[in-house]
Amino acid sequence: MTTRDARSLSPDALEALRRRAVAAVEAGVSRSEVARLFGVSRKTVGAWVLAYRREGEDAFRPKTRGRRLGEQLALSPAQQAWTIKTIISGTPDQYGLRHRLWSRPAVVELVNREFRILLSPATVGHYLVRWGLIDEPYLQEMMRSRVTATVPRPRGAPATAEEWIPEAEVLWVAWTRPHAPADRRAVSRQNLMSGFRNYFGDVNVLIAMSNRGVVHFRAGLGPFDTPHAEDFLHRLMRQLGRPLNVVVCRWPLQHYEMLQAWPRRHSGRISVRFSL
Repeated sequence: MTTRDARSLSPDALEALRRRAVAAVEAGVSRSEVARLFGVSRKTVGAWVLAYRREGEDAFRPKTRGRRLGEQLALSPAQQAWTIKTIISGTPDQYGLRHRLWSRPAVVELVNREFRILLSPATVGHYLVRWGLIDEPYLQEMMRSRVTATVPRPRGAPATAEEWIPEAEVLWVAWTRPHAPADRRAVSRQNLMSGFRNYFGDVNVLIAMSNRGVVHFRAGLGPFDTPHAEDFLHRLMRQLGRPLNVVVCRWPLQHYEMLQAWPRRHSGRISVRFSL
């Protein structure tokens, strides 16, 4: 079969071809078969897939000029608002997804199922940061510091409660309020395209990042209580299938007792330390 020169296509046609080819590869079709079906070379298919996995949605579009605020986003403002409301309203398994906590792959599946839009995990990560739901730069800064301290052991608790558990998953954990303004009287309601700040109310987020940069989180309106924090912990352990060494980066002082209780209730399965 003769291959065509994709460069001769119009920008819209080329973007559509790239999307269809990458979607087929992501669905499990071999690159050779995709190349044959779409009349391009296997090398071209490979380059498109690599660019998509590296750049996300930007890889599909002609690179003619910079973007203005809100322009050329894969999700419309209404689609973004629906996605955020869904994330805030519950956990992925409540919506029939196979994930116990939200993550980039979980949001990829949610958006693809609801809107038939294929986003890359990298693109979802950009959205989560753009929306303010995930403060990844802060967690990455804490991970780079690698300075920790043990949680003070309550009187009578066994010494093993604060030991670092061998072979356990190391998670950097934070409780954040990404939409809480410093001074509510001075902050006006902003539109969706300016970052979603203060648009959805008092959003609270529990987030855990592994040393490999894998992020799991849950979000909700208002402060988390002890059952919510415990549920987050249980979901983490079930999702990862192993004990946890938790390094707490940020946590409200008034809810500190939740952290003290974790090692006592899950002896040998969880260790808690603070970053300094």
